Amino acid sequence: MAENNHQKNEYEIKPYKKEVKLVLQMPSKSEKQKVQDLVESYRKRIEKELGARTYSPKTVSKEYQEFREEFMPRHLTLYEKLCNYSEKILKIKPNKKNEKQIIDNITIAHLKVTPAGVLSFSILAPIFIILFGSLSFYLIFQSSFFILFFLIIGVSIIIPLGKMPEYIANSWRLKASNQMVLCIFYVVTYMRHTSNLENAIEFAAEHLAPPLSIDLKKVLWDIETEKYESVKESLDIYLETWKKWNFEFIEAFHLIESSLYEGSEDRRLNSLDKSLDVILSETYEKMLHYAHNLQSPITMLHMLGIILPILGLVILPLVVNFMEGVKWFHIAALYNLALPIGVYYLGKSILSRRPTGYGQTDISEDNPELKKYRNVIIKIGKFEFLINPIYFSIIIGLLFLFLGVSPILLHAINFPDIGLGGEDLTSVCGKKFCLLGYRESSITGKLIGPYGLGASILGLSVPLAFGLGLGIYYRLRSKNVIKIRDRSKKLELEFASALFQLGNRLGDGLPAEIAFGKVANTMQGTVSGSFFKLVNRNVTRLGMSIKKAIFDPEYGALITFPSNLIESSMKVLVESIKKGPIVAAQALTNISRYIKEIHSVNERLRDLMADIISSMNAQIKFLAPAISGIVIGITSMVTEILGKLSVQLQTVTAGVGQQAGLVSIFGDGIPTFYFTMIIGLYVVQITYILTILMNGIENGSDKLKERYELGTNLINSTLLFCFISLTVMIIFNVIASQILVSSF
Repeated sequence: MAENNHQKNEYEIKPYKKEVKLVLQMPSKSEKQKVQDLVESYRKRIEKELGARTYSPKTVSKEYQEFREEFMPRHLTLYEKLCNYSEKILKIKPNKKNEKQIIDNITIAHLKVTPAGVLSFSILAPIFIILFGSLSFYLIFQSSFFILFFLIIGVSIIIPLGKMPEYIANSWRLKASNQMVLCIFYVVTYMRHTSNLENAIEFAAEHLAPPLSIDLKKVLWDIETEKYESVKESLDIYLETWKKWNFEFIEAFHLIESSLYEGSEDRRLNSLDKSLDVILSETYEKMLHYAHNLQSPITMLHMLGIILPILGLVILPLVVNFMEGVKWFHIAALYNLALPIGVYYLGKSILSRRPTGYGQTDISEDNPELKKYRNVIIKIGKFEFLINPIYFSIIIGLLFLFLGVSPILLHAINFPDIGLGGEDLTSVCGKKFCLLGYRESSITGKLIGPYGLGASILGLSVPLAFGLGLGIYYRLRSKNVIKIRDRSKKLELEFASALFQLGNRLGDGLPAEIAFGKVANTMQGTVSGSFFKLVNRNVTRLGMSIKKAIFDPEYGALITFPSNLIESSMKVLVESIKKGPIVAAQALTNISRYIKEIHSVNERLRDLMADIISSMNAQIKFLAPAISGIVIGITSMVTEILGKLSVQLQTVTAGVGQQAGLVSIFGDGIPTFYFTMIIGLYVVQITYILTILMNGIENGSDKLKERYELGTNLINSTLLFCFISLTVMIIFNVIASQILVSSF
C-alpha cells in the first residue's frame, strides 16, 4: 500500500514538473506575469476563505525603498552630504566605545553616514565657522571682537556637532514614542479578530504616521529580504533598540507575541488587553516622574533665557555710554546669535528626556486631499484660487523692514531732519523730538545716529517684519487644517460611546446597514450622529455598501471627518463583519473601551503638565514682551538724557580747556533705534524657541499644533512688545525732556 501511495504521489508530481519545465522555457516577461497571477489568485482565495487582508510584500518593499525621499527632512540629507564630504577631507575615527554609540544612533535615525564622517564634520565645521565668520565680520565691522566671538562659538559647538546623530535619534525617538500607544492600540485591535502578527504590524504601519510607520515597514522589509526568518525575530531585533528608552513598548509587544501561543481564546484576549494596559499605566508613571523633574530645568531656562538677559539690558545704556568701543553689533552678536543658540540647545536637552506620550499628527500629511487647506483659499463663484501664505508673509515682512531701516535710508539721501514739540536749541532739528536725530560725535567728530524719537519708533518695524511675517505664515498655513482636525478630535471624544451603541445594535442581530441608521437617530445633533447619518445616507440613497459608504474617495464619510483613529476603527468593523455580527459587536465594544482608556490617560498627562505649560504660556504671551518693552522705554530715556547732557556740557565748557574732558565722560552711547531692533528680534527669537519647547512638552511631536501656536504667539507677543515699547518710550521721553528743561 505504501508502494501504491508512493506511485500515486509520483504520478501527481510529474505533471507539475512538466509544467515548471514549460514555464522555464517561456520568455522572462511571461514567466514573471504567470508567477504574479498565481500569487494574486492565492491571495484572493485566502482573503475569501479567511476574511483577512493579506500582507503584500511588493507594496511594503517599494514603500521602504522610497521612504527616505518621501519622509526624511531635507536638512538631514544635507547633513549626510556634509558628513560624507568631511570624511573625504579629514578622516578621524572615534574610539570603539563612542563608535558603537554613534552607530546605534545612526541606525535609529536611518542616516547614511559613518562614525568617522560625523567626527570629521564636528571638527571641520567649527574650523570653517571660526575662519569664515571672524574674517567676514571683521572686514564688515572692523572690530577684533568678532575674532574672539567666533572662536568661542566654534569651540563650543564641537561637542554638540559630535553628538548630532544622538540629537537626531532623540528627535526620531520623540516622534516615534509619541505614536507608541496608538501603535499598540492598532496591533491589539487587529489581532483581536485575526490572530496574525504580520498582518497586524502592516495594519499599524498603514495607519501610523512616520517615523514609527517607517520602523514597522523596516521590520517587514527585513523579512522580505530574508535578513530574518520570521516576523517575531525581526520584531524582537527592532525592539532591542528601544530597551534603554521605552521598555514598556517592548513589554507590550512581548505580551502580544505571547497571545499567539495561548491555548484558549479567553487567555489570548486577556494577553492582548494586558499589553495595552501595560503601556498606558507605565506611560502615566514615566510622565509623572518627568513632570516632577521638569520644574528645575524650566526655571533655569526662564532665568538664563529671559530674566537675566532682559534685566541686563537696563545696565547696557550706562555701559555703552561710559565705555568706549562697545557698539550695537556687539550687543546684537550676543543677544541675537549666542543667547538664542544657548537657549535652543538647553530647550532641546529638556525635550529629549520626554517619555512616551499620546500625540497627534498633521492630517494634511496623511491625507493629500487636505493639503490644499494649507493655502489661503479665495472663492470667486465656482472657482477656487489657492495662494501660498509665504507670499503674504514676504510682502508684509518686506514692507515693515523697509519702514524699519527708513531712518538710515533717509539719512543716506540727505533728507532734512524734522521735529515735533516745543523749541529746543540744543536739539539737532530745533525741536524737542526729532525724526532722525543724527549728531556729531563728541569723540570722533563724525555724524552718528539716529538718536531721534521718530527713528526709535520706526525701529519697532524691524521686529514687526519678522514677528508678523513668520506669525502670519504659520497661522495661515495651519488655521484651516487645525479646524478640520479639531472637528475630528471632537468626533473622537464622542466616538467611544457611539461605537459602544453601534456594537450593541450589532449584538442584537441587526445588520450593519440598519444599525448605522439606528445609532444616527439616537445621537442626532452630535458630531458622531452626523458621521453615522452620512454613512446611512450613502447606504440608503446611493446604494453603497458599508465599506464604500465609509471609505469611498468621493462620497465616503471619512472625507468629511478625517481621522486615523476613526478610519482604523471602521476598517476593523468592515473586516469583523465578514465573521458575523457577534464578532463585529465584540470588536467595536473593545475598541470603545480602548479609546476611553487612551483618552483618560492623555487627560491625566495634560493635568500633570498644566502648571509648567501655564507658566511657559505666561512667559511667552506676557512676561517676555512686557519686560522687554519696559526696558526699551527706560533705555530710550537714559540715552536721551545722557545725549542731551553731553550736548549741553559742550556748550557750558566751550573754551575751557581744563574742563573739556567732562564732555567725553558720557561718550556717544548707542542709539535707541538699534536697541529697539536688537531686543525686538530677541523677543521674536525667544518666543519662537519657547513655543516649540512648550508644544513639545505638552503634545510631543505635533507639527500642526506647533505651527498654529507659533502663528498665534509670534503675532501676539510681537504686537504686545511693540505696543508697550511705543507707549513707555513716548511717556519716558516726555519725562526726560521735562527733566532737562528744568535742570537748565
